[in-house]
Amino acid sequence: MAINFKFAKKFAAEQVLKQTFHYLEKDPEKNFIKILNLADKIARTEKHHNDIAAIKKSYETNPAIRELVRKITKIAPSYKEGMIMNFFVNSGLMGVARQLEAKQELGAWVPWTILIDPTSACNLSCTGCWAGKYKKSDTLTFSTINRIITEAKELGIYFIVLSGGEPTLYPQLFDIFNSHPDVGFMMYTNGTMIDDKMADKMVEAGNISPAISLEGFRESTDARRGAGTYERIMAAMDRLRERGVIFGISLTITKQNADELFATDSFIDYMVTKGAIYGWSFHYIPIGKDTNLDMMITPEQRAMLAYRIPEMRTTKPIFLVDFWNDGTYSGGCIAGGRRYFHINAKGEVEPCAFVHFAVDNIKNKSLKEALQNPLFKSFQKRQPFNENLMAPCPIIDNPQKLRDIVAESGAYPTHDGAETVITGPIAKFLDRLSSNWHKKSKPIFDERMKNGQKAKLPLEIREREQTGEKTA
Repeated sequence: MAINFKFAKKFAAEQVLKQTFHYLEKDPEKNFIKILNLADKIARTEKHHNDIAAIKKSYETNPAIRELVRKITKIAPSYKEGMIMNFFVNSGLMGVARQLEAKQELGAWVPWTILIDPTSACNLSCTGCWAGKYKKSDTLTFSTINRIITEAKELGIYFIVLSGGEPTLYPQLFDIFNSHPDVGFMMYTNGTMIDDKMADKMVEAGNISPAISLEGFRESTDARRGAGTYERIMAAMDRLRERGVIFGISLTITKQNADELFATDSFIDYMVTKGAIYGWSFHYIPIGKDTNLDMMITPEQRAMLAYRIPEMRTTKPIFLVDFWNDGTYSGGCIAGGRRYFHINAKGEVEPCAFVHFAVDNIKNKSLKEALQNPLFKSFQKRQPFNENLMAPCPIIDNPQKLRDIVAESGAYPTHDGAETVITGPIAKFLDRLSSNWHKKSKPIFDERMKNGQKAKLPLEIREREQTGEKTA
């Protein structure tokens, strides 16, 4: 009798995770380390072993992590069978190993996740929206999205992120989730459409986590997103928390709200009480509609974030990520297919949610073909874009690199105005800002290296160096 070893490994991993929740519900404080030891035995890659070791150390030394684990044990049963299983087993233990195999087969990087915009339509009109210049009528058919996700799973990608526009306006949104119960989904949403009916449908699906966008407390959120938005978001959070839905927050940090969000503890503490499990922070990028350079954070504010957010990770029971200042964790920029890429609602394949250039459209290309496009190759051969991993971004930290990439690949802007980050007054401003940040961030980078936060580059970059490929 033939044995399907991949299925056997996946089944074993699933059983371990199910037993994990049984242990955690009985006594999370006592059993979590035992569970990590069990997970280490079935781990399949060097990255898995390193990640488990890091989690174990954090759990043993950090009371906030222990509190976060206790919070996760209280989620809805459907999320234990769906979101958690998909995230840790399908996307993590099984998916990463398959991605590495597929990378060798394709001769191109296979990302961990894909960001897809089902629609560009939105019920709000937020100041400075990064997606505000896409046509509101742009949309992807369900069959196209279904094909992308099916092809993604064949490559080991079992975590998909949705954005827009506002994804909750997409008529077949839950058809996506229900058609792929083995995939973990996250969606960036303004939260205003999450009523009781939608929250109930999320619990029923069990594999979707909303990341709700807001700018801070009421005044800051309503100033950018419209009067009454904050109250609707708070009501949505209450519905999700009461039902045991895993949800998080998505924060755009600007010069105007940086202190409100992170200089004191009050905002993050309140988000913890509302039930948020994670928080993503994005520095404002001058792309999209109503671009405003005065919204960009200063080097001094960014330096504050570089200290405050890691500090909060040790004191708050919420998983926080600062996508620009955490380059020392990720080995620099993760875009361009290295760890993720963006497909907009027109089908154009972009390196990043904020890099609005493309050479391919997914409507007439397979996912495998799209991953091998010249724009991604030009991106990847330059990654990391700077030895100072505190300056990872090709838009705001290394703008000349983005100009070189666009010129070399022949990429076109995906909407009017996208080219302003590489030419004209905005581009000149970014040159000055990046120069100032390099000077400000170098001591922070050196300090992190001295403290051993990032002792070596990520595995895939070390592999590239070993094969003789050079960073441009």
